[in-house]
Amino acid sequence: MHPLIQKKSRSQSENCKFSIVIPSWNNLKYLQLCIRSLRENSTYPHQLIVMVNEGSDGTLAWVEAQEDIDFVYCPTNIGICYGLNACRQLVYTSYLLYANDDMYFCPQWDSKLWEAALQQPSPWFMLSGTMIERSGHNPCCVIANYGDSPDDFMERELLSDLPRLARPDWMGSTWPPNLVPVELWDLVGGMSVEFSPGMYSDPDLSMKLWQAGVRSFIGVGECLVYHFGCVSTRRMKKNRGREMFLAKWKISSNLFMHNFLHLGETPPRITPEPHLSFLQKCGLKFRLFFAFLKKQDHPQ
Repeated sequence: MHPLIQKKSRSQSENCKFSIVIPSWNNLKYLQLCIRSLRENSTYPHQLIVMVNEGSDGTLAWVEAQEDIDFVYCPTNIGICYGLNACRQLVYTSYLLYANDDMYFCPQWDSKLWEAALQQPSPWFMLSGTMIERSGHNPCCVIANYGDSPDDFMERELLSDLPRLARPDWMGSTWPPNLVPVELWDLVGGMSVEFSPGMYSDPDLSMKLWQAGVRSFIGVGECLVYHFGCVSTRRMKKNRGREMFLAKWKISSNLFMHNFLHLGETPPRITPEPHLSFLQKCGLKFRLFFAFLKKQDHPQ
């Protein structure tokens, strides 16, 4: 852990449902909107924890002034893997929800997520909210444009359109906002720091849960979150997350997402055991061999 990390915990409440952990790297106006949406649009009280990376844009001062926010601070950007793990010590509820600071949580997001949690056939699960994004082909998202920043955010129009934006539940829960029992988070060791600053750490966490026996990876179609999209990741120096996932698990992240988690499909509540075709197995062996050759040419 970074020697300059500092933590601050406020008074605890027994009524809180989730501990919401939000990494933030100099995105104050996005973070303020995210926190406002959680305050105004949540049905239940929740513990709010912000991981302040650097915070030189005023984020640290603003978070320190908020009486309802616990926080972890590091003067340099340590990314989401170290950041989320550092926040774990402040969590006091039974459920950890990882969110991005560029998300706006729509009304009833938490009641829909809580209802889904109570309906799970196993106490071990990963649930995700459903992101509303401006564009793209992600089968798990709702595509609708309500602005690309807090400055032009069409909040009134979004709230008016919510009834038609809800969609059926889907399989393949991986991306935030995602909810896991804290006991399960601890069992698999939280985020894998070798993926720092964070690229492909999300599917890696899902794979660790899969290896631990979790078979419920459900996206909740009525838990809606508007996502401005990759505000921080565009500034990060990308690591070789895709290759790292392949080397670690001996399967590509794409095959894992589609053949194990059945990304975007209509759920059964329990994910079926995977089946790889002959061609997929051959393709995987080719990718592993190619990754091996690439590693020999570019040793660490």
